[in-house]
Amino acid sequence: MAKENTKTITQNRQAYHDYFVDETFEAGIELCGTEVKSLRAGRVNLKDSWCSVVNGELLLNGCHISPYDFGNIFNKDPMRVRRLLMHKREIMRLLGYVKQDGYSLIPLSFYFKGSRVKVQVGLCRGKKLYDKRADLAERAAKRDIERAVKARNS
Repeated sequence: MAKENTKTITQNRQAYHDYFVDETFEAGIELCGTEVKSLRAGRVNLKDSWCSVVNGELLLNGCHISPYDFGNIFNKDPMRVRRLLMHKREIMRLLGYVKQDGYSLIPLSFYFKGSRVKVQVGLCRGKKLYDKRADLAERAAKRDIERAVKARNS
């Protein structure tokens, strides 16, 4: 089985700071042609975006895909709600988690898989302020250790 060619377009680094990511899912996304051209240029912002389930459909809200410069009349609204494509059973399972356990659906990254655009959606729980501080302290300690080991080996 040949490995698919993947190329990351963008990642939502803020999501990893604000949430614990428990599980990730791959979803397709419904786009128009000029939006795909903007994605190829890397002109997308996932910072304040989230996913919701409405009438059995998974929707991406708050994602900004900049209008394509040469798209003129074919450009769509950059902040429009876009439909994510997943199997109905997966969507219903995610809806169950979101309703009962205090989870959120957050888009983590956009990437090309072959010629198709995919979205990595995370099933996330919110971090408290002390969790964020602990993560920062842990990263700083790891950085200091690596720096000390590198200095000792030099």
